[in-house]
Amino acid sequence: MKNSFTVIFDMDGVIVDSNPFHKEAWKLFLKKYDFNLSEDDFKKKIFGKTNRDILEIFFGNKLTRKKVEAYTYEKELFYQKSFEPYICLTNGLEPFLETLKFNNIKIGISTSAPVMNIDFVMEKTGIRDYFSVIVDESQINKGKPDPEIYLKTASRLSVKPSECIVFEDSISGVRSARNAGMKVIGITTTHLDEELSGLVDFVINDFSGLSLEKLKSITLKDTIV
Repeated sequence: MKNSFTVIFDMDGVIVDSNPFHKEAWKLFLKKYDFNLSEDDFKKKIFGKTNRDILEIFFGNKLTRKKVEAYTYEKELFYQKSFEPYICLTNGLEPFLETLKFNNIKIGISTSAPVMNIDFVMEKTGIRDYFSVIVDESQINKGKPDPEIYLKTASRLSVKPSECIVFEDSISGVRSARNAGMKVIGITTTHLDEELSGLVDFVINDFSGLSLEKLKSITLKDTIV
């Protein structure tokens, strides 16, 4: 059976389980500016969103582009310093990427992360060559849950949105891919199985044991509304 699908990955919480380190970095950064957040606030206000959108939530839309860039750099330095000693790929991901590559399946990344974090993750894990397209926050006008990032990735991969299977960990990311008309597999790094199961086509804890046959079966499913 011909493989008639394309695979798109979010990065944080999917390729690497980095969200605990992002959470700590946001805590340190926001505490410096007298903001305090609950666990629920992190899930609703931060995960899956661009730094620009997150900063506007707290500082309002009065920030200049230069200030957004400065705050982003400051926060990401906290993140990279804390994550670097522990960074590793999500369990089972590299063999899964090898399987996709061997079967000539197109692979892309759609991430709300800034370029400095993409470069950091790609350099430390050595997996950049698996991906023919990477779309980041600098290439979009509207962050997740808007579908722009996934539609742009599909366009650059020269495939139809309906042919794409997305791996996402955040609710805003899931909704972004859904709004783009794509199938979605949820990974339980950020949200529990029960939080994701009603929104996605399938839920995984990691990539170990995930087969092409499973992906093919997902492409044949009716899309969850």
